[in-house]
Amino acid sequence: MSSTHASTNEGQHYFVPQPSIWPPVLSAGMLTLALGFILKINHFGVGPLFMLSGAAIIIFVLFKWFGAVIYENQTGAYSDWEDRSFRHGMVWFIGSEVMFFAAFFGALFYTRNISVPILGSLEAAHAGITLWPGFAEGAWNVVGVGPKGTAFTPVSAWGIPTINTALLLSSGATLTWAHWGLLKDNRFQLKFGLFLTVLLGAIFLGLQAFEYHHAYTELGLTLGSGVYGATFFMLTGFHGFHVTLGAIMLTVVLLRSMSGHFDAKRHFAFEAVAWYWHFVDVVWLLLFVLVYWL
Repeated sequence: MSSTHASTNEGQHYFVPQPSIWPPVLSAGMLTLALGFILKINHFGVGPLFMLSGAAIIIFVLFKWFGAVIYENQTGAYSDWEDRSFRHGMVWFIGSEVMFFAAFFGALFYTRNISVPILGSLEAAHAGITLWPGFAEGAWNVVGVGPKGTAFTPVSAWGIPTINTALLLSSGATLTWAHWGLLKDNRFQLKFGLFLTVLLGAIFLGLQAFEYHHAYTELGLTLGSGVYGATFFMLTGFHGFHVTLGAIMLTVVLLRSMSGHFDAKRHFAFEAVAWYWHFVDVVWLLLFVLVYWL
């Protein structure tokens, strides 16, 4: 693969790839996916087809684009300059993810500590104002009726959420153990630690899917169950999506490790995914305390 090199006073270079077709193709895939979603919610039959086509394009582009980056790295195209750039980029990416979840946690705080108590006090002060029976108590998550009057039961912190907390904390430990193996050039420890991390993440997702099914079918808790249902599924659902992405990235790192990639000195891809996974762990701890427990 050809490249353009810019010399530095240390005789190093900064790798500049040739123009790529993947950014516009990825944009087309995202547009197709968004268009399909719009068509689907407006009840056009071709909506799901557009969505699947867009998702397929995105997956194909990511596979090819990241494959090109891996090839460039394995052929020695990158130096310390690129390593620093990748690290800065990952820090900014995780920072944007922090802001993403901060917005939802902020909405949760505002709802449960400001809007619900205010609405409850208004109903108590004015007998003619009735949102639904019992709302005057203004109590979070025991306001067990949705906007259509359907009763629901809040999800308990004990049981699956507690098990999932243990699973994610354990996955953070196994990932750190795998990193230690890489630093010691212990390939078995590296690969086995990554395998355990992916396995724990998959079990977490399976249990969360079971919890969602239980909430919908037995607890009456859905996205339409008032603001509690909306915030619960938005926060836990987006976190589950991030766990899914993290598990996919860990699987790629595991496959690369099995192919002999990474060494004790140069393994930023491993570190980047580890940063992301530990971030997901921290978000879950906040979810467990603020959404399930309190």
